[in-house]
Amino acid sequence: MPELPEVETVRKTLKQLVINKTIDQITVHWGNIIKRPKDPMDFTRALHGQTIRDMKRKGKFLLFELDDLTLVSHLRMEGKYSVQDSTTEPLKHTHVIFHFTDGTELRYQDVRKFGTMHIFEKGKEGESKPLSLLGPDPFDEAFTLDYFYRKLQKTSRNIKAVLLDQSVIAGLGNIYVDEALYRAKIHPERIAKELTKQEAESIRQSSIHTITDAVAQGGTTIRSYLNGQGQMGMFQQKLMVYGKEHSLCQECGTPIIKLKVSGRGTHVCLTCQR
Repeated sequence: MPELPEVETVRKTLKQLVINKTIDQITVHWGNIIKRPKDPMDFTRALHGQTIRDMKRKGKFLLFELDDLTLVSHLRMEGKYSVQDSTTEPLKHTHVIFHFTDGTELRYQDVRKFGTMHIFEKGKEGESKPLSLLGPDPFDEAFTLDYFYRKLQKTSRNIKAVLLDQSVIAGLGNIYVDEALYRAKIHPERIAKELTKQEAESIRQSSIHTITDAVAQGGTTIRSYLNGQGQMGMFQQKLMVYGKEHSLCQECGTPIIKLKVSGRGTHVCLTCQR
């Protein structure tokens, strides 16, 4: 699943490609992707004639800011956007096509059909699900040590489960949680409320730094992630533990092992992360 760095990379790419383009019509081949309004016909009517004014992001969600509306899009497992000339044949699994007045098209492709699209009145998208359920992402000013430590003190879950909880921190997923905990030298099964404030700050800072580094590299391509121009992310070349089972820890030389934590494959150095 694309995490914050991948979605941020898609946002920046699409901002170069679709800003000030006006929607002429929309073709919906798989209506289940459209969640609000429920009827795909209402979706297409609402967006007709709207111009994309800005591209924003909240956690793992893309926000297309239009004249009067905001389109909130989640890529889920394998959703991808691309901008193509209308004369080119759409690829297989292309489920939604935004036809622009200039003859280009924004195409949404999704092999698993898990992606979602919601329309809200502009400025009110944060008042309802799904965005209302999200906590701050690592770049938000609200992601302070006091905020984070209070959240940790209220739960007996392990720290990995807390970091994966989008209502606590938006945007982190399995890859970057493993990397952030390794950088902070914290074992993923540590109980959240038992962590010291100093350890909480170490996790907070390592989360910010890991996400910042990943965004700078265009995200991580593990399987099928591509940005809006069909390019792979390169952060996988800098991964320290994720996917490194049996490789030696770069800090101490101990073999990296893979555990199951909160139902997720988890990569750990048992020497550095006691």
